[in-house]
Amino acid sequence: MQARKPSETTGRTRSLAAAALLAALPLAATTATAQTVKVGLILTYSGPAASLGEEIDNGLKLYVKEHTKDLPAGVTVEIIRRDDTGPNPDVAKRLAQELITRDKVQFLAGVVWTPNANAIAPLSAEAKVPFVIMNAAGTSTTRLSPYIARTSFTIWQESYPLGQWAAKQGGKKAYTLVSDYAPGFDGEEGFKKGFTEGGGEVVGSVRVPLKDPDFVPFVQRVKDAKPELLFIFVPAGKQATAVMKAYSDLGLAAAGVKLLGTQDLTPEEELPNMGDAPLGIVTAGAYSEVAKRPANQAFVAAWKRDYGASSHPNFMAVDGWDGMAAIFAAVKAQNGKIDPDKTMQILAGWKNPDSPRGPIEIDAETRDIVQNIYIRRVEKVDGQLANVEFETIPQVKDPWKVLNPK
Repeated sequence: MQARKPSETTGRTRSLAAAALLAALPLAATTATAQTVKVGLILTYSGPAASLGEEIDNGLKLYVKEHTKDLPAGVTVEIIRRDDTGPNPDVAKRLAQELITRDKVQFLAGVVWTPNANAIAPLSAEAKVPFVIMNAAGTSTTRLSPYIARTSFTIWQESYPLGQWAAKQGGKKAYTLVSDYAPGFDGEEGFKKGFTEGGGEVVGSVRVPLKDPDFVPFVQRVKDAKPELLFIFVPAGKQATAVMKAYSDLGLAAAGVKLLGTQDLTPEEELPNMGDAPLGIVTAGAYSEVAKRPANQAFVAAWKRDYGASSHPNFMAVDGWDGMAAIFAAVKAQNGKIDPDKTMQILAGWKNPDSPRGPIEIDAETRDIVQNIYIRRVEKVDGQLANVEFETIPQVKDPWKVLNPK
């Protein structure tokens, strides 16, 4: 066989090398621009309160499904889920530590329980990892780290205006029943301040265990005191149904004790389990499934498309949706290259005029949400119980922080 000339061999080698380089260019370009943003999501996925984590997770999953197309080219968001199993601060802290050090997340998010959020807060500050809270509502939590922004609510945001409203309706004597942890204390104090400022009197208060409470003896104590009004804060989910059952079984409505509460008392997914006991009950909250806002109607339609016609989004579902919207806004503004300080600048002041719950924004100073608070009454809509908004208190800042500036 005739040997190739050196010039032919060299030319062929160069051609192959050039072809290989050209073939590799698209891959190299893709690799250079691809950016994965990791979000460490800590929620309660197991135990008696698992439905709370499910509502938040379903809300944020729906947002991701509807809006991934809006991310910059080559940018993806990866959600790493962890189960804190309930109000367990030590577990939540360990999970956050693992997400930060092992998984190298650029965001922490979620968290149902205030004690868990408070345990995570110092880690977010130390590691400079932005932490977007999608439920935990204790008012002081955002002050524990400059890297926290909250897209949910505070209990003061609901209980204080509700106390003011109740006093304006002519209420004179009230009793409070709350869960024995920080949001319960906030509910008790917020309602009491709003109610007494309007001329009402709180004639008694009781706190119930956070885990697996038996509400009957506490509700009986309220009945014996014979107040006009009973304000309740308990975590949404099965506890709301349990306390409603105690209220009904002990005949407080027949005894003339009217029930008031935060939106946790009548969550949409639990209303079908409560019978007719909640009819007429007034609550203060930031969301209702049956609100006629176009953004909400679109949200509910997408929810029922994905999760079934009999599934109901509650306020936590919308908190998850809006929390993910805030994270996406920060990701898009930085083209996927997350700088923690720049992220907090974006989140502090972020606005969404078209949330399912109405216009919202994150206060630049407190990093807490500003939103409408609706006074709602449980009524039957199309044969089903629903929270019907009948009065709007516009753009409420966290009242506790207004009253207690740094």
